[in-house]
Amino acid sequence: MRKFITSAIFIVAFAAYGMYRALAYPSSPAFVVTVPIPLSRVNDNGVIVVPTTPSTPIPTLTVSPSISPKPLPKPKPTPLIIFSPTPTPIPTPIPTPIIIPKPKPAGQYVDGSYNGSIADAYYGNVEVAVTIAGGKITDISFLQYPNDRSTSRSISSRAMPRLVSEAIQAQSAKVSTVSGATDISAAFRQSLAYALAQAKI
Repeated sequence: MRKFITSAIFIVAFAAYGMYRALAYPSSPAFVVTVPIPLSRVNDNGVIVVPTTPSTPIPTLTVSPSISPKPLPKPKPTPLIIFSPTPTPIPTPIPTPIIIPKPKPAGQYVDGSYNGSIADAYYGNVEVAVTIAGGKITDISFLQYPNDRSTSRSISSRAMPRLVSEAIQAQSAKVSTVSGATDISAAFRQSLAYALAQAKI
């Protein structure tokens, strides 16, 4: 009798546990308990007799696997951010302009040939042309001079060489007045000064 009661308690406990699993985890199969009820009989005295050695196999317990947990997703690797310093731009150097000085002439005048103005010498006009070479006066020629009279030709022929020589030596129009040729000397200085003004640096 005691063995029967023990078996009954065991069956009821497993049945209750299976119901609990079915209620607690409805989406998954619960424990399935298969326990055959042992054969019993009533003897002549009216007592229920449970055979000690049942003819049926030992009760087996079939347990279905529980829900396996889903594998956790693998953590994504955090991207490695590398901060590179911003390169400082190198300023482009501004080229310094190269100024080539012009070569200065050797003298105070620019080389060339220059005509003077026409100056009045009373008995005629005086006009000279000056030649500059190496920055200096190298030659002076008369383009016009008083020569319509014999006296004028005489005075001019005597005054002109002296005026030219003195101007070349002085390298300017600052010449002395030739005695007896005041008008032609003044006209020479005026015409030569105009020509040299054009040749100035």
